[in-house]
Amino acid sequence: MKSNNNTILRDKDLVNNPVSRVPICLCLDTSGSMGRAVGGTRTGEKIFSDGKMWNVVTGGTSYISEMQLGIKQFYEAIREDETAMYSAEIAIVTFDDKAKCVEDFANIERQEAIPKLTAQGSTVISEGVNLALDLLEKRKSEYREKGVDYFQPWLVLMTDGEPNGDREALVRAINRTRYYVNADKLTVFPIGIGEAADLNTLNEFSPKRQALRLQGLQFRDFFSWLSRSVQQTSRSSPGEDIALDISLLKQLGTAQAAEGGWDKL
Repeated sequence: MKSNNNTILRDKDLVNNPVSRVPICLCLDTSGSMGRAVGGTRTGEKIFSDGKMWNVVTGGTSYISEMQLGIKQFYEAIREDETAMYSAEIAIVTFDDKAKCVEDFANIERQEAIPKLTAQGSTVISEGVNLALDLLEKRKSEYREKGVDYFQPWLVLMTDGEPNGDREALVRAINRTRYYVNADKLTVFPIGIGEAADLNTLNEFSPKRQALRLQGLQFRDFFSWLSRSVQQTSRSSPGEDIALDISLLKQLGTAQAAEGGWDKL
């Protein structure tokens, strides 16, 4: 019944609020390595997690806790902008041993509590991307059925390591994503978290925008840039060329921003 009620509310929102939509899917790595502490003190112990050995530390904070705070800030910034609040729709997909939709597309006014993210398991990025693409295609179909205009969907792909699982499944996910991007049906924002992130694989998913590496705990800075980009897009018209402000990305030390396709949609 809850699922049916959610579908009814989604349909009503499209009728009552027919502004052009910006569908954004956050596809997030929640594998075990995302829970490792950063900036703490090594104890000398080691543990095996997410296919690797890791040093045990005390103190510090984790990638996943900082990512959670970044998403919270992202939501708050969208709610504070009246135009973006009615235009942006956000879904959240997580992937570890399996992919899960922890937040489906809805008007952001109805997304009060951000799901708690937990680090565990391996990194099945192929399942995460495929689920994200399925959700985006479904939401686009709902827009068309209700006559609601929309901007090219956004896929924000964030991971801190290398993909696990079947190589053929990974290739299928890459090919599917590249098809949508090259057909101008999808915008991908590929983000590598920390030094161990596999930027080569992220670049395979993104033929028009080079993967950026977040150094340290820069999640809130990145999500601040993302919220500004959503606000800027929501004030435009679908199909219009949109130039994005990459000054904040440059401050993060991401040298690829200027020449890597991050300055436009």
